Amino acid sequence: MAARPNILLLQADQLSASALACYGNPFTKTPHIDRLAGTGVVFEGHYCNFPLCAPSRFSMMTGQLASRIGAYDNGAELPSAIPTFAHYLRAQGYRTCLSGKMHFVGADQLHGFDERLTSDIYPGDFAWTADWDAREHTDAGGPDAGVKSGRCTGSVQIDYDEQVAGEACAWFDGLSDGTDAPFLLTVSFTHPHDPFACTEEFWSLYDDVEIPLPTTPTVDDPHSQAMRRQYAMEGMEVSDDQVRNARRAYYGATSYVDAKMGQVLGALERSGQADNTIVIITSDHGEMLGDHGLWMKKVFYENALKIPMIVTCPERFTARRLSGLVSLVDLLPTMMGLVGDGHGDTTSLVEPLDGVDLSASILRGTPLSVRPLLAELTCEGTPGPVLMLRRGALKYIWSAVDPPILFDLETDPEEVINIAGESHVAEAEAALRHDITQHWDAGALACDVRLSQQRRLFVQQAHHAAGTPPDWDYRESGTPDTRWMRSNVGYNAWAYGSITDLEQ
Repeated sequence: MAARPNILLLQADQLSASALACYGNPFTKTPHIDRLAGTGVVFEGHYCNFPLCAPSRFSMMTGQLASRIGAYDNGAELPSAIPTFAHYLRAQGYRTCLSGKMHFVGADQLHGFDERLTSDIYPGDFAWTADWDAREHTDAGGPDAGVKSGRCTGSVQIDYDEQVAGEACAWFDGLSDGTDAPFLLTVSFTHPHDPFACTEEFWSLYDDVEIPLPTTPTVDDPHSQAMRRQYAMEGMEVSDDQVRNARRAYYGATSYVDAKMGQVLGALERSGQADNTIVIITSDHGEMLGDHGLWMKKVFYENALKIPMIVTCPERFTARRLSGLVSLVDLLPTMMGLVGDGHGDTTSLVEPLDGVDLSASILRGTPLSVRPLLAELTCEGTPGPVLMLRRGALKYIWSAVDPPILFDLETDPEEVINIAGESHVAEAEAALRHDITQHWDAGALACDVRLSQQRRLFVQQAHHAAGTPPDWDYRESGTPDTRWMRSNVGYNAWAYGSITDLEQ
């Protein structure tokens, strides 16, 4: 066995932990993920730090909260000077490769990967910059997510994930006998992100399943109301049949991405490198699926925040389940620890990270440290920064504009009773509020976000005012692939318009 392990990171998009059997779902069909969960380490309390695609991925890759690196929304640039786990592993002699989505914005479309096998699926410019002064729907899913779902014969997202898996398999097929440098291969799919549509093969897996309706009631806190407005879903009625249809298609898409992961794992086996490869499965954020009357993400409820983290390599460590709060910012230092056999060299880090190394817990079962879970929102639809800090079962949500929200997940796991302001939690709430101020300077953050928005909105407008706009989209060949989302077309027209033979 090689001294240093390879790493295969398999990432889904918008996959909630609650959609998987290893996190308690009684009916989803994900045999490949189930197998890895049975032989690996399952983190029972794993979360994203920003329930939105690009900021979440940037914090995952850098080990830092998105607000610390200016990744405020889906149109924010990941600065080229900030090291990612690809940079750190590359500096350790690893061959680093990306197949699939990472939602990079800006001229740097590699960020430490020395190879990229596919284009990204979303635009690389500032087209999706948030604007706190705009309250209208921003053409990102919206009401279509709940009502334009079902089985189909094809879609642009299926085309993309077929290419992502195919290129990753071909990459494995091209590996030599293992004498080359160790590798990091990141394979990042776009399913089960909305639109919720899957082919008959995966739809039929749920023929005999009674898809449950959401059990949590619609909530009317100001942040949830703002998200409904932002998605143009305020006051919208979605029938029970439509909800079941959307949820069934989501679970079908989850089974589809599991099958694509299985395809890549098969190629890994054929390469002869499986025994020395640590496989990691995660997502960027979750999906509300109608719970609390909400769809998609950009809220701090469990379905949007809690995501899988499974790490497996039976030749190196045994299966176990770990409780405790961990999050995506822990991935970078954990990777460094895993390639150092649980003794990662922190002196190689060029700056402090928000994440911590979990490798000792993975390799030897060391108990996880007790620390707070941090998450943030600075994107469109919010009146300013909305910040979340959780200690134990207490989840505290703070906004400069809206009243605070406090849930006790031990007594209220469905998050329906806001106990903020109640006398029996006054001391605990004050401590949580103090902790928020220790981790964020909300006033300064609000100013930084507004300035960033103004800069990017102006630059994007100037780029398209005259002349030829710069082309930052990554191209795996000299010929652009016009199937993928670019800033010259709206998201809904692109994503939903590409679905063929949709049966709702």
